[in-house]
Amino acid sequence: MAPEGTSMNDRLLKAARRQPTDTTPVWLMRQAGRYLPEYRAIRGNIAFLDLCKHPDLAAEVTVQPVTRLGVDAAIIFSDILIPVEAMGIVLELGDKGPHFPQPVRTAADIERLAVPDPVEGTGFVAEAIRRTRKALNDSVPVIGFAGAPFTLAAYMVEGGGSKSYILIKRLLFEQPKLAHTFFQKLTDTLIPYLKMQVEAGASIVQIFDSWGGELSPYDFERFSLPYLTRMVKELQATGVPVIVFGTGMSTHLPLLKRTGADVIGLDWRIPADDGRRILGQDVAVQGNLDPLHLFLPREELEGRVVDILKRAGPVGHIFNLGHGILPPTDPEAAKFLVEAVHRHGAALRQGTLSP
Repeated sequence: MAPEGTSMNDRLLKAARRQPTDTTPVWLMRQAGRYLPEYRAIRGNIAFLDLCKHPDLAAEVTVQPVTRLGVDAAIIFSDILIPVEAMGIVLELGDKGPHFPQPVRTAADIERLAVPDPVEGTGFVAEAIRRTRKALNDSVPVIGFAGAPFTLAAYMVEGGGSKSYILIKRLLFEQPKLAHTFFQKLTDTLIPYLKMQVEAGASIVQIFDSWGGELSPYDFERFSLPYLTRMVKELQATGVPVIVFGTGMSTHLPLLKRTGADVIGLDWRIPADDGRRILGQDVAVQGNLDPLHLFLPREELEGRVVDILKRAGPVGHIFNLGHGILPPTDPEAAKFLVEAVHRHGAALRQGTLSP
């Protein structure tokens, strides 16, 4: 809640609850990142993981895109693997992505993982949220986030990114009981971690099941859905809306709806109106511009914005990219996008949006 005498731009929160807004709210996944020169200026002097753990600097880079782009929310600068490190596994994070020198492969490895106290292990994230709110004077909501159990397990078992996911899938298929034990421990870690973010002032949270689309619908229903559903339910009990997002999950939308999430993220592989039809009108949607469309000429980019706004409709839509913004992106293109969404989103509500 904004302090007395100030007014929070709450478009995002209203859209997440399918309430009317004056225009379509917009934020961008990875909006605090390498495409911004002011971010690179800070990042040049500190390692990524250290930046995540430095509340003052994490808050500063969280605020940067709000100031430059005019987005309707700040998402706290962190990484989905932060709570995993607190479980007792060595994590290396660099420009080439995450790496676990000692991956989780056996029952003994899983047994050794702790369920940490979120404040003791990751309290710097909560502090960064508090400092972000103060820096922004609560002018826009702060988004908290975490990864989904399957996605985090995939990184931990594979030792980093993967093309085939053979090791995590073999764990699921050859030792399903052990896999469920693993996912349960991750869920027991993630729920208090997200609740800590809410207590620090996050007004909405997003769960990233980045690799959930690598599972067949059958396997997703068995190995990811139960844990996502539990996370959503327990987070909603705190009073905040919950967004669930994953890439390559157009075929999983009916399953994602079963999580009970307030908002389902759509990547760029499905038209927004098709996603709406599958999900129904009782859930909000987020998305879904291809991040590479930011490299289009401005007129064509504006046309893509208008098309998505029309397809998604004026109620219960949060404009976003279909995945994270890419480092070579021109910040001015991102600013143009935000301004176009706001301008045409207002026209959509006024009935004056051009064909």
